[in-house]
Amino acid sequence: MNPTDTSPRAQVIARLLHPRSIAVVGASADLAKINGRPLKHLIDKGFGGRILPVNPKYREIAGLACFADIASLPDGVDMAVVAVPAREVVASVEALGARGVPAAVVFSSGFGEMGEAGRALEQRLADTARRAGVLLCGPNCLGFINAFENVYATFSQYADGETGPGPIAFVTQSGAFGTAIAALVRQRGLGLGYFINTGNEADLQFAELMLAVVEDPRIRVAAGYLEGLTDGDGLVRLAQRCRELGKPLVLTKVGRMASGARAAASHTGALAVEDAVFDAVIRQHGVLRARNEEQMLDMLEALAQPRVCEGFGLGIATQSGGAGVMMADRAEEVGLAVPELSAATQQRLAAVMPAFGAAGNPVDVTGQFVARPELLRESVVTLLDDPQVHMGIVWLQLMTAHVDKLVGIFEEIQARTTKPFFVCWVAAPAAALQRLRALGIVVYGAGERAVEAAAALARHHAGRRRPPQALERSAPAAAPAGAADHQGMLPSVQAAAWLQAAGVPMAPVVLAHDADAAVAAWRYFGAPVALKVESPDIAHKTEVGGVLLRLDDEAAVRAGVATLRANAARHAPQARIDGVLVQPMAAGHVELVVGVQRDPVFGMVVMVGSGGVLVEVLKDVAFRRAPFGVDEGLAMLAELRMGAVLDGVRGQPAVDRRAIAQLLADLSRWAAATPRLAELDLNPVRIGADGPVAVDCVMVLRDPPA
Repeated sequence: MNPTDTSPRAQVIARLLHPRSIAVVGASADLAKINGRPLKHLIDKGFGGRILPVNPKYREIAGLACFADIASLPDGVDMAVVAVPAREVVASVEALGARGVPAAVVFSSGFGEMGEAGRALEQRLADTARRAGVLLCGPNCLGFINAFENVYATFSQYADGETGPGPIAFVTQSGAFGTAIAALVRQRGLGLGYFINTGNEADLQFAELMLAVVEDPRIRVAAGYLEGLTDGDGLVRLAQRCRELGKPLVLTKVGRMASGARAAASHTGALAVEDAVFDAVIRQHGVLRARNEEQMLDMLEALAQPRVCEGFGLGIATQSGGAGVMMADRAEEVGLAVPELSAATQQRLAAVMPAFGAAGNPVDVTGQFVARPELLRESVVTLLDDPQVHMGIVWLQLMTAHVDKLVGIFEEIQARTTKPFFVCWVAAPAAALQRLRALGIVVYGAGERAVEAAAALARHHAGRRRPPQALERSAPAAAPAGAADHQGMLPSVQAAAWLQAAGVPMAPVVLAHDADAAVAAWRYFGAPVALKVESPDIAHKTEVGGVLLRLDDEAAVRAGVATLRANAARHAPQARIDGVLVQPMAAGHVELVVGVQRDPVFGMVVMVGSGGVLVEVLKDVAFRRAPFGVDEGLAMLAELRMGAVLDGVRGQPAVDRRAIAQLLADLSRWAAATPRLAELDLNPVRIGADGPVAVDCVMVLRDPPA
């Protein structure tokens, strides 16, 4: 439990996870059944508290006194396991509340996962639990294990084997797949301190339970498996707390390629698919994402070891030059550097290397180290001593006849170094893996996997060194007249004025109702102008031929007004036309799109990307949850593939990245303080010598959901 959270709910979660007495409602004398297995595990694993079976069929089970009903339970029961048919669960939870039992794990299925009727029953269960004052884990869950205190409130197969406590807390929404991951963790000898399956999450959700267990000082790493998410704020709070504690959080979430695209007026809305936003928000808050269960385990193995990585420099020592090149390539792809070694390091290497080896980085020690073990030992120690190398990987293969010698070498390297290093041993003998892991040495079976795990370790420690971003919200700029209750697309002139007042640089714009007014606006600006059709029914003007550029005489402006009206009549005959927007042509040789979307899980999300008409085709975009600061804006720009364009290409000057990042940060704070904003597109935002300026705006207002 978070020591700063003394709320009644937090105290009940603590009693759930650290109980001194457990009732098993629906307990069976057949310890192989689902409702008998938790009794078996609690007894066999040595739970030190009271175990209280409840079932009117028995007077005792496995030597334990059995209670006829919940009302007969003694005072002070901390939590209950509910293992009865779905139709009996609501009454059981109601009885638990009446008896003063504050929390329950509900194994029973037959709820939301079963369709409309099941969802109605689940809602009834949640309402009953709330009225009765009982916190629920589940229903339709495997329960949980607190291995530190031998609490086995579960029927999971994982509990059948050795479940000694370890430094990892694992919370999963999936029972079967979560059990498989837990078994793989055990296979690698890592150890779970907590295993929790949240099931249908009728009450307690993933983030709330993980928040409770990461507070345990025995936990060094948190891992989670997600299939869906509704509590974005809870996940962000979890990530922030993990960062405060210095504990990495690794998540695997399925559904990466699901489109999730919403019908949206803005490019931002069309591009802000569920997974893209999830990925960006967790990265923003220092969470590591694994593609699958094997990569999650690779990351956990790297992150559970205690050594700190002080940078992104990777040193590679190999038995094969080809393997070294492959790993160096992958290192560059995942954001690591494979630095050139200092002259002093190269001299030290040359003194021990065979003449046909390579003393650069990667270091190729060749197969000679079998005859001369000091080659590998001294090469790796020297490599890790280089100031530009922050961690190392040693690659070798087979060597079945030399396990003792190699394990001894790695043990010596471990004793003589302080930087993290991993062993990549391809086709390693099982005894070698077991002995290295017993020494606390991280070992992988493939080079790219080792590199990806090293990158995760480097990113985690880099995130710990970065000061937290200020998350203040600006006072919202005063809404223009009519915006307070406006629904849908706000007129462009009003939207631009609102954004300008909020500090977002906007190009001047005038609404002309006829050709005479458009000519007057052109004369007022005294420069070439753009004309754009203005309609509450046309979000993307270029798609209906609704934009004309660089008009600089009266005849061209008058003809342009007629052309825009004709194009709109042809391509969008039902659209209401309010007039024509007149703007002076904005300077700038780089175009970006900047936008905001109200995400149903995370709230206001800001996007930046390659601008222009092909934004949805190129999809070169980055997202962040609002609000955020300038440094986060700079990080967004660094993610874009068009980064080289910002730095100047083909004779064009570089643009001021910080000015763009300031626009993003200012916009994020304003958006976070403007709850009626649903969508916003600034496309394009032109960037030139004077910084960024937005020249087109689509703003959609809607009342936020209750």
